Amino acid sequence: MKLKGKVAVITGAGSGRGMSRGFPEGFAKEGCNLSLNIYGEDAERVAGFVRELEACGVRVVVTPGDISEENVVKQLAENTMREFGRVDILLNNAGITDPMPITQMTSADWDRMMAVNLRSQFLTCKYFVPYMIQQRSGRIINISSQIAQKGGTDHCHYAAAKAGVIGMTKALAWDLGKYGITCNCIAPGPIDTQMMDSVSEEWRVRKKADLALPRFGRIDEVVPSAIFLASEPDGDLYTGQTLGPNSGDVML
Repeated sequence: MKLKGKVAVITGAGSGRGMSRGFPEGFAKEGCNLSLNIYGEDAERVAGFVRELEACGVRVVVTPGDISEENVVKQLAENTMREFGRVDILLNNAGITDPMPITQMTSADWDRMMAVNLRSQFLTCKYFVPYMIQQRSGRIINISSQIAQKGGTDHCHYAAAKAGVIGMTKALAWDLGKYGITCNCIAPGPIDTQMMDSVSEEWRVRKKADLALPRFGRIDEVVPSAIFLASEPDGDLYTGQTLGPNSGDVML
């Protein structure tokens, strides 16, 4: 097990069928204890999900709430340190998308996109980095998107927020390297999750034809990138980098 005994904080976790489930499951199978932020799910579903994760032989604590709100992040940090006494990995997965042309976009639409996709990552880093500095170790993994690198129709607010994630990641990599802390991004391309359920078959066919690997990715093809970055010695020399499991949608 690559992460046995480690403690990972994962935001935007949940019992659905996307990366919200995939990251906690993947980390639990590698023996990693979990401090999860989950938002918008009823207590019964959350309890069932926790039981599934604990069946891997790991400890799990959940902090509910909107991770873009500072009091929720503060509570997440307090719960993590009370339960585990340390944090080895911070995986910022929380995010939303809401495609619309800028002519229809309100200031509230813009602000909400920035709050969930960018402000939340600033807040978690603000509250967890001091513990990592004390430990002289830590792995920060921020989830961005290939849209940040290439743009996309009706996604100006989403692209801007996710591009901000990449910029923040690079700056933090410079700031934190001297403490033994790495900071990296994962920018997935089209992944076959529930977010794809709302797009037309015509769009799916057209998009696949634009990819060097003409298919959408699966969750289990993205999760290993996070495990790699979190693992020792696998991810030791990676910092300020953006890994792109994107079927060739972006080539750098």
